[in-house]
Amino acid sequence: MEIPPASNVQIEESWKTVLAEEFQKPYFAAIKSFLVEAKKANKTVYPPGPLIFNAFNKTPFDQVKIVILGQDPYHNPGEAMGLCFSVPKGVRVPPSLVNIYKEINSELGIEPAKHGDLTHWAEQGVLLLNAMLTVEGGKPASHQGIGWQTFTDAVIKTISDQKEGVVFMLWGNFAKGKKALIDPSKHFVLEAAHPSPLAGNAFQGCGHFAYANKILETQGKEPIDWKPR
Repeated sequence: MEIPPASNVQIEESWKTVLAEEFQKPYFAAIKSFLVEAKKANKTVYPPGPLIFNAFNKTPFDQVKIVILGQDPYHNPGEAMGLCFSVPKGVRVPPSLVNIYKEINSELGIEPAKHGDLTHWAEQGVLLLNAMLTVEGGKPASHQGIGWQTFTDAVIKTISDQKEGVVFMLWGNFAKGKKALIDPSKHFVLEAAHPSPLAGNAFQGCGHFAYANKILETQGKEPIDWKPR
């Protein structure tokens, strides 16, 4: 796993520009050092190095229309791909994403995809952002305290400060806790229960996907095609 130095992060250029100050801060250097040490100790870290900033590389800052917040990358082999809730084609669709697909089907009549790769969403302007961008294999939330939340909180605040009319989807208490970083006078904040089966059926009926598209259309923006490709 190659970990880029803090001064040379391999991230899409518009993000590199708006987050330039973050990459120079001590906490970001500390994240890099932590991951380098994990590699030296032969610990398995997900996602692979080239995919750590996949959400940013697939959704440039200038193109962000919607932000969906997740918490932690998947910690099993072959699942994490740097996009929250998303797994590569050929991997079993995770339970939370099964429920997301059910809600989209209920709202928009789109049949659930047979795979869990949400790259098509990301390429249309849906930033699929996990609060933590890495995790140790088999150990959920193991990188919760290494500094990623400082970075992703800065990402959310930068979007709030520098853009207008972005739809933020906050699912579950963890994501709802990020609401304070968002200016509701400039953006749209949609809240719901987490789509995990552990929340029962509370996510169903939230209406977020159809409503988000109506918001985008009202602003003269292209709606999202929620059918994964």
